[in-house]
Amino acid sequence: MVSAGDRWFSGISMTAGIIIIVVLGAVALFLLYESWPAFVASRKAIEENVSFANGQSFWQFAGATMFGTILSSIIALAIAVPFSIAIALFISHYAPRKFASALGYIIDLLAAIPSVVFGLWGMRSLEPAMRPIFEWFDSFFTPILTWLCKFPPLGYMANRFDWWPITPQLVHFSPPARNILMGGLILAIMVLPIITSLCREVFLQTPSLLEEAAMGLGATRWEMIKMTVLPVGRSGIVSASMLGLGRALGETMALLMVLSAGTSVNFWIMSPGQHSTIASQIALKFPEAQSGLERQFLIGLGLLLFVLTFVVNFIARRIVAHYSVEGGKK
Repeated sequence: MVSAGDRWFSGISMTAGIIIIVVLGAVALFLLYESWPAFVASRKAIEENVSFANGQSFWQFAGATMFGTILSSIIALAIAVPFSIAIALFISHYAPRKFASALGYIIDLLAAIPSVVFGLWGMRSLEPAMRPIFEWFDSFFTPILTWLCKFPPLGYMANRFDWWPITPQLVHFSPPARNILMGGLILAIMVLPIITSLCREVFLQTPSLLEEAAMGLGATRWEMIKMTVLPVGRSGIVSASMLGLGRALGETMALLMVLSAGTSVNFWIMSPGQHSTIASQIALKFPEAQSGLERQFLIGLGLLLFVLTFVVNFIARRIVAHYSVEGGKK
């Protein structure tokens, strides 16, 4: 017989789940209703009524900002995930217990720092410090890419398509260092505490019997980690990475302060004024946007960001579902 407490708890849980679905649906409907005029507006109407569109249609502007959003997030994950896994393994399996506890506490505190603080630090301290590094990258890799682009296949693609990544402009640096690579570096620092904390907890859940069995068979500590800890924590690593990706996709203030905004679709990651993100464009333009098509234009960008984060989380859930707790495919 089901008790009254169980019925109450079941009802409250179901109500909470329904409320979440209703709220998400309401947000989606609001964004769609408010942004629909921007979706169907002609290019001429946008040129006349949207001052910041730079002669682009809605989908051209949205595509450029979405490209910048995805590019900055990929750069952030490429930098943050290896460092996060390494730090998490150090805390969970290498560092002395007291030091590991203190380091883990510091990592958790970093996750609570507001994004505007990261933006100020990146703009005032990290950007001047990265200029010599970017200049070295430019002087070292640009001649190599220039030589590669002399060959017909690469040269043809580089001359015909701006979006082709293998060009001398890929690492051509123009001061200041307010480019998408700097934005990705700031995002990597911001998401690193989240990914590290989750990976650390996953690594600590590795069954001790598996670790002891590997060590008993003569494996070194790294071999034990490679054979037991990493396979067991594979789904957790993916989950942590996707959570960090969700944070990076929606980040606003830090990128708004660090980036020199542009709406180009290319891989000139070390040149300022090339890229921007959806969230930073909304934050930059919405306070001064006129009621009507300008605001509907920006709300449309918000709807695209909403859909993008939804798709990313859906894909992440599907990836995680492919792996069992033991780290193998289902």
